[in-house]
Amino acid sequence: MSLSIGFIGFGEAARAFHQTLAAHDPGLRFCAYDILLGEPGMRAAIAGRGIEVAETPAALGDADWIVSAVTADQSLAAVEAIAPHLRAGRLVVDINSVSPGRKRASAALVEARGARYLDMAVMAPVHPRGHRTPVLIAGAAAAALEPELKRLDFSFRVAGEAVGAATAIKMVRSLFVKGLEAVTVECLLAARASGCFDEVYGSLARDFPGLGWPDFAAYEFERTLRHGRRRAAGMRESAATIAELGLNGALAAEIAEVQERMGAADAPPPKADALSDGIAAVVESRLGKAR
Repeated sequence: MSLSIGFIGFGEAARAFHQTLAAHDPGLRFCAYDILLGEPGMRAAIAGRGIEVAETPAALGDADWIVSAVTADQSLAAVEAIAPHLRAGRLVVDINSVSPGRKRASAALVEARGARYLDMAVMAPVHPRGHRTPVLIAGAAAAALEPELKRLDFSFRVAGEAVGAATAIKMVRSLFVKGLEAVTVECLLAARASGCFDEVYGSLARDFPGLGWPDFAAYEFERTLRHGRRRAAGMRESAATIAELGLNGALAAEIAEVQERMGAADAPPPKADALSDGIAAVVESRLGKAR
């Protein structure tokens, strides 16, 4: 019998995974549930791809694999919703960007039902590679799943036997990646707002040419404006990860605030060939919302 895969959460990551998995193995069967099922467009987004609509989380319980791809703040709630309906031997693949402690709590709920849990950390944007995007995996089920993951053409590396080993790498790395985004956009916003954009931008471009200006700056704005709210939730989990280590998570928390504010800004991403004018529109949106 063909493998059945259920998605809890059907946003960007789940849609990308489904697209490439379905193309790789037409025999796979899919179902999906999303908390926004009643919102315009979500039901059509699922059914329009030929995926069975799961009306409740409980309806996912018969799937062989359940991929949890929700927002970071909903990751534990998603597992709590499906755990009572899991049958022994089923697999929950948790791709959410959350702290090791959160994944261990989720794993405990899943394994208490006799099901398996896989800590999976997605280490790059999901487009255009979909499920072939490089991932790290960890947990007691990781080694046994290697043959099936290879058959499905996942690009993976085992990070460890303990749940949390994969997500720890992503959460710590995110401090740099999302932090670089935050530093870049806040610096250039401040430069534009203070009237010294040309001086600041010119200096950065001369001193750090390897970053690839102006495309680099435009990309950092695009990522934060389009995905800031989701990235903010992930950075709060990064802050929790760092705090769990006994270190100071305040920097990650501040990065989360920048990401949140950028995600709330009502402005299009600046174009590389009109960077200053595009950033001016973001400044106006940010300052207008702060008034």
